[in-house]
Amino acid sequence: MKHSYSKVRKHAWPVAVLAGALLVAGGTALANPAPATQAVVKPGTTKELQAAKTYSVASAPTEPLNLAPPKLPDLSGYTAAAAHAKVDRSKKGKINMRRMMQELPLKAFIGGDNKMMAWVGKQRGIPQAIFVDDGYINFVDLAKTVPKQYLRETSPGVWLARVPIVVAHKGVLEIDGRVKELRLSQDGGSFIVNDGKFFSFDTKITGWSEANNDQAWFKDKNEFRPFLVSWGGTETYLVNTEIKSFGYNESKSYGVSISQYTPSMKVQMGRTEPTGWIIGSTFSDMWYGYYCYETRDFVVKSNTYHDNIIYGIDPHDRSHGLIIADNTVYGTKKKHGIIVSREVNDSFIINNRSYDNHLSGVVLDRNSVGNLVAYNEIYQNHTDGITLYESGDNLLWGNKLIANQRHGIRVRNSTNIRLYENMAMANGLTGVYGHIKDLSDTDRDIAMDPFDAEVSMIVVGGELSGNGTNPLAIDSPLSIELYNVKMLAPAKQGGISFNGILGDHQEEIMDLLVRQQKAVLIDPVEKQTDMAQD
Repeated sequence: MKHSYSKVRKHAWPVAVLAGALLVAGGTALANPAPATQAVVKPGTTKELQAAKTYSVASAPTEPLNLAPPKLPDLSGYTAAAAHAKVDRSKKGKINMRRMMQELPLKAFIGGDNKMMAWVGKQRGIPQAIFVDDGYINFVDLAKTVPKQYLRETSPGVWLARVPIVVAHKGVLEIDGRVKELRLSQDGGSFIVNDGKFFSFDTKITGWSEANNDQAWFKDKNEFRPFLVSWGGTETYLVNTEIKSFGYNESKSYGVSISQYTPSMKVQMGRTEPTGWIIGSTFSDMWYGYYCYETRDFVVKSNTYHDNIIYGIDPHDRSHGLIIADNTVYGTKKKHGIIVSREVNDSFIINNRSYDNHLSGVVLDRNSVGNLVAYNEIYQNHTDGITLYESGDNLLWGNKLIANQRHGIRVRNSTNIRLYENMAMANGLTGVYGHIKDLSDTDRDIAMDPFDAEVSMIVVGGELSGNGTNPLAIDSPLSIELYNVKMLAPAKQGGISFNGILGDHQEEIMDLLVRQQKAVLIDPVEKQTDMAQD
C-alpha cells in the first residue's frame, strides 16, 4: 500500500476566530514591513553551531514543485456489510473453561512479576478463562453454555463477564446486536484476548465496576481496567460498537490494542502481522483509544474518539499500510489526538477532525516516513496542530489548522517535508515552524550529533494568515523552498516580518515570492560550494 510519492457531538469550526481573521485579511500584508530581527543564539547550543552557516536566496524552477493532488485510498469497500461477509460460520466452534496458566495467548498477563496473584485475588481461586476453540461461536450461544458465576445476564440483553474471554487461534467469536451490552467486570478481572478472529457488531462493550454499579471510570493509571488485545496473525472487526472505560498503564492492556507477539513468541507461534477494521464506532474514557504494534493494513474509519486519557489513536512500532480516515478525535486529556510513532510508515491520515486535545492534533514521531497527512481539520488543540518529530519524507496536503494554541505546523529534525495547499490560520504562534534540537541528552531513541540535526521543507500553495508571531519561521534549514504561498492578515501592526534566517533575507524573499511570483530557494552557501566542487 505504498504511495506513489515515497459521532458523540458534532464538531464546529471556531467561527469567531475564522471571522476575526478573515475580517483583516483584505489588508495589505506587506505594508510597512517591520525591520528584520536577528535570532537569539545562546552560546554552546545547537543553534550556535548551526548559526555559522550563511545563506543565499535565489529563484528556483517551479515545474519540479508542481505536484498533482495525492491519490487517496478507495474507502468504499470498508463497510458494515463487507465486515459481516468476513464472518465464517461454516464450522461450529467449542466452548471450554480452562485455567489461565500455560495458555500462550495469556502469557503476557500471567508470567513474571507475580502477575498470577492478581488474578488469584480477583477470582479468589485458581484463575479460569472462557475459551472459544476450533470454529465459530456467537456470543449468545456462548452465554447459554458458560456457568453463571463466570458469565450471566443481569437484565434483558445485558451480560456481565467476570473472567477473561479468549478467542483461541482457530476460534471465531461474534458479538451482534442481540447483545445490548457486554460488561467486563473490573472486580473479577475480565478482559478479551483475540488469538483468532473477533467480530463485534451493533453493541456496547464496557469496562464495568460491580462495586459502584457503573462503568469503570478512570481513576489511577495503575488500577486494573478491562481491555481488548488482539495478537499476531489475528483479524479484528469492530463495527458500530461503543467501547468505554477500558485500559490502564500496563503493557498490551492500554484499551483496544492490536499487537504482534514479542519477538520470541512471534517465532514460536509463526504469526504474521495482525490486521482488521474499526469502523463507525465510539470510544471514550479509554487509557488509549486505539493502539497497534507491528500491524499491517489496519483501517480505522469513521469513528469517534472522545475524552480518552493518553491518546485517541496511537499506531506504534513498525506498523505500515494503515488507513486512519474520517475520524473525529477530541478531548484527549493528557497528550495527542492522533499520533503515529516509531517507524509507522506508508500510511494515510486523511479527512479526520482533531480538536481540543491537550497537546497536538496530529503527530508523526520517531522515524515515521512515507506518510500522507491530507485534508484534515485540526483546530483548537492546546499546543500544535500538526507536529513532526524526527520523521522525514512525509507529505502534508490540504490540511486546515485553525486556532491551535502554539504552531499550526511544527517540524523538528526532519528533512524532505513537503507542505502543499495547507491553511494555517489564527494559531497562537507560527503558521509553519521548523527547528532543530539536539536530543543526545534525552531519553529518546534518536540521539544525534548537533551538526547532524537538520530541517528541510518545501512549502507550496495554501495560506498562512493571522498567526500570532510569524506566518513562517525556520531555524538554520538544510534548505527551504517557497512558492505561491499566501501570507495574509498579519497579527503585527507593522505587517509581516520574519525572524532569523528568513528575517535576514526578507526583502529578497518577498520580492521573488510576491512581486515576481517565482519560487524561492533558501539554502546555505556552504551547500552550494560543496555541490559545485562535486
